[in-house]
This record gives sequence, structure tokens and C-alpha cells, in this order.
Amino acid sequence: MKKLFSLALTLILVLSCLFSLTACAGKSGTITIAVPNDTTNEARALLLLEDLGYIKLKDGAGITATILDIAENPHNIDFKEVEAAQLPNVLPDVDYAIINSNYAIEAKLNPVKDALALEGSSSAYGNILAVKEGNESSDLIKALTAALESQAVADFIASEYDGAVVSVVDAPTDGYDASVDYAALAGQTVTVAASPTPHAEILAVVKEILAAKDITLDIKEFTDYVQPNNVVESGEIDANYFQHVPYLDDFNKENGTHIVSVAAIHVEPIGLYGGKQTSLDALGK
Repeated sequence: MKKLFSLALTLILVLSCLFSLTACAGKSGTITIAVPNDTTNEARALLLLEDLGYIKLKDGAGITATILDIAENPHNIDFKEVEAAQLPNVLPDVDYAIINSNYAIEAKLNPVKDALALEGSSSAYGNILAVKEGNESSDLIKALTAALESQAVADFIASEYDGAVVSVVDAPTDGYDASVDYAALAGQTVTVAASPTPHAEILAVVKEILAAKDITLDIKEFTDYVQPNNVVESGEIDANYFQHVPYLDDFNKENGTHIVSVAAIHVEPIGLYGGKQTSLDALGK
């Protein structure tokens, strides 16, 4: 009888320990969040999580912060650094992923409706038209800039993306620059490197504006964040439209390139999306 009682007590203790371990793991050790692995977008992801109260970064950590700059991680989040374009693909395998809106839209995710949390529309992350230093004042680039800053583009962004992409142009133009001799540009081609969504889609509107002045816009689509700057630096392509200034500044510093911003056109808030989780409940507070 004593032996049976002892075995029963041991079994109860073992089950109790197992339950305790499971409960603890569920609360603190199993949440995985995938974040972009490029410097500035990883920082944006971490700053979003800090704003939500899930982590705390070291004092002074800013737009170049990485997971090494996390000072407090009370939820024991396991971070996975992933190439930005691949984040939608890994979403089913992690609890959450923080995804740039352009890649979210390509993956048929609606940032406004599907994101569990969304970064504010800060103009600091406005996506820019960029060229190699020295080319920013050419008539061809000025014509391209005016078309991108047009009311037609602003209207397209507002109607097409429903808040997932937001124009940051303060005073939209009619599409043309009065200082440019458009007759002298007739028959010329300007090439722009862009990501497919939303940049190439926006440039399709610009293409029509320039075509009215007999200027051809040749849109070259890229799916990464490196080659668009390389081809502008080399002179193979005239301009690119895919990045924000903090990313460009970091790229120039790391690669010795000489690319400059011409104009900020729109902002794409970065968002926190559920993978295995469908709400923020697993993170608690």
C-alpha cells in the first residue's frame, strides 16, 4: 500500500512539473519573430516592438539598431533575421513577422487590415527617387521628379493602396516642371530601377505623364535592395525608386557609393503580422 501511494505521489509530482514547464514555456520561451536583416529596416522593426512595449533598446539605439542592441526582452522573444523579401514566405513558420509594406502587398497582405500593429506614417522613411550625385539637376531627372510629384500620382496612391502606401508630397504638381525644355527632351529615354510593388506600379502613372511629352520611361524591376543602387552608381540606370534616406545613407557609407535623394514620394509603414499566432495575445503585456 505504501509502495502504491509512493508511486502515485511520484506520478503526481512528475505531471505537476511537466505542466509547470509547459506553462512557463508557453508564456516566455517560445515566441519567434522574424525581422528584416538589413540594417535600417531591422531597426524599424525593433523600434516598432519597443513602441508596443515588448522590448527595450539600449539608450541611443536608433535607425541602425540590431538585435544586439536589445537591453530588455521580458517575453524572451526569439528573433530570426531574414532577408526582407523572404519575410512573407517564412511567416507561416514563425509566430510573427515584421514586414515592409511593399513585400506585404506583393504577398496579398493588406497592411491596414491584416497587420496586427503598424508603424506610424513617418516621413523620415519616405521612399525616394535617387540618382548618382551630379545628375540631380539634369532636365531629364527634373522632368521625372515633377511627374512623380504630380497630383495624378498622389491620387493613384490614395485610391490604389487604401492607406497602406501614403503620399508625402506636400504640393503636388501638374506633372511638369516649368523650368524644363520638354521639346529638347523629346525622343529621349530615362531608366528607373524599382521594386515591383508599389514602385513600378506608381511609375506606370509617371510613364503616361512623360509619354505626353514624347519622353520614354523604361522601368527596370528588381526584387532586392542592393542591385538598384549598384546600377545607378555604375551609370547603367539613371535613377531608382525603392528606398528611404536612412537606408541610402547607410548603403553609401558601407559601399562607398555616391547616390543622392532627389525627392521623397511616399511612405510604406512597416507592420507586425501574425503567422502561427492570429493575435497579439501570445505576447501579452
